Amino acid sequence: MSTKVELPMEASNETILRAIGLKRVFGKGNAAVTALSDVHLEIPMGSMVALKGRSGSGKTTLLNMLSALDEPTEGQVFFRGREVTRMSGKDRSVFRRKEIGLVFQSFGLIPLMNAYENVEFGLRVAGTPVKGNRAAAEQALERVGMRERMKHRPAELSGGEQQRVAIARAIAHEPVLLIADEPTAELDSKMGIQVMRVFRELVKYSGMTVVLTTHDPGIMELVDHVIALEDGKIVSQTTND
Repeated sequence: MSTKVELPMEASNETILRAIGLKRVFGKGNAAVTALSDVHLEIPMGSMVALKGRSGSGKTTLLNMLSALDEPTEGQVFFRGREVTRMSGKDRSVFRRKEIGLVFQSFGLIPLMNAYENVEFGLRVAGTPVKGNRAAAEQALERVGMRERMKHRPAELSGGEQQRVAIARAIAHEPVLLIADEPTAELDSKMGIQVMRVFRELVKYSGMTVVLTTHDPGIMELVDHVIALEDGKIVSQTTND
């Protein structure tokens, strides 16, 4: 029986995400707080990018803008040339379900469901046709190295394993963009490296783009680009060789 071999994807020069003049203000009048101001950035397709900064720097707010979870007070976000900030709420919801995978700091798995059921349920929530869900869920678990553990419930899995199941749930519908907010924050360094290795393989073999937030220096060394935020503004953008 032949085994399918995944080959590395060729690098792309295409910009998948572009932000122009993003500003986000919470509250009004004297109570107004500016969380983001004058943010411009471009994220290349097929790359892994980290947004770094201390708590309150604006990185999660920026992530929410880029993933269409929140609207900017000013500015524009473009996804592959299409302006996300002009979409209706309904269109943004469809956009997130089809184009984006979301991974959060807390794994968010349903305790009474095993790993496979968590991933398959995520597909149903995303509105994918039921017919191919089993194969898609099993393939996603295979890609994160969790197929052999797919009958285990979250309580029977380590933190790193739970996060890998959460990643499988986020990629089962094959998004082109994976957004991860502090995905290694609740893991020890060894587990964190395992999760980053999964991200790297998704970029290398699937051409996926990964944008994550972190303040872990070790994680920053494993990505392609690091964007540093301070007081709601980008203060530096560096590329790792």
